[in-house]
Amino acid sequence: MSDTPLLELEDIGKFYGNIIALQGVTTEVQAGKVTCVLGDNGAGKSTFIKILAGVHQHDAGEFRLEGKPVTFDSPRQALDNGIAAVYQDLAMVPLMSVWRNFFLGAEPTKGVWPLQWIDKAKAKAIAKEEMAKMGIDIRDTEQAVGTLSGGERQSVAIARAVYFGAKVLILDEPTSALGVKQSGVVLRYIVEAAKRGLGVIFITHNPRHAYPVGDRFLILNRGESMGNFAKDEITIDELTQLMAGGAELEELQDELKRAISGDD
Repeated sequence: MSDTPLLELEDIGKFYGNIIALQGVTTEVQAGKVTCVLGDNGAGKSTFIKILAGVHQHDAGEFRLEGKPVTFDSPRQALDNGIAAVYQDLAMVPLMSVWRNFFLGAEPTKGVWPLQWIDKAKAKAIAKEEMAKMGIDIRDTEQAVGTLSGGERQSVAIARAVYFGAKVLILDEPTSALGVKQSGVVLRYIVEAAKRGLGVIFITHNPRHAYPVGDRFLILNRGESMGNFAKDEITIDELTQLMAGGAELEELQDELKRAISGDD
């Protein structure tokens, strides 16, 4: 496996007039590794995702794909270069079947144009096989996606991105609306995707979810980087402290103690 990271971001910035959306952000994404991007609401995570996925262009710094500087003009261009984003809404149709959602317009076909039709048997077999590779057992690919659990729906989106050639998989808060068990399921899928050689970017506000699966951690706060660490450079307590704002967290804890004890 090459030592060159799949993605490198160096001092990336994004500005809207005088408003700083992102500034001085540096990190990397290696094949077969998970880079976690942590921050609360308003930290700059959404801007970060949109730059990587081709929705926005960066205004400062350098964005390199496999060692070469790039700027994407559209999400299609990012996807064609192997960068796939799975957003919280998952871009799925709840009433459509699992296999239909897996392909969404890119189904395998039979026949020769203009007499072509969808090869349903092949599409179902591919969807089931690709999800099985991720450790996902879907009993019936004809069942509606809306009947699946939140974790299972995430798994369909992840397996779909892998099948269609993603090199880098961006997951936007995939565990935010899930319970403990389902979150654990999604975290396992993240590890499986990395094992298959993808570079995974896991966007989250939960350090307890990030630390077990992460190899690198980028902490954002109000558009600025609070640090970019390999796993052996930071503990989960330090990660939580940095993400929570350190001194701000201590001040809040002191206020809570005073409130509970009834002191003025």
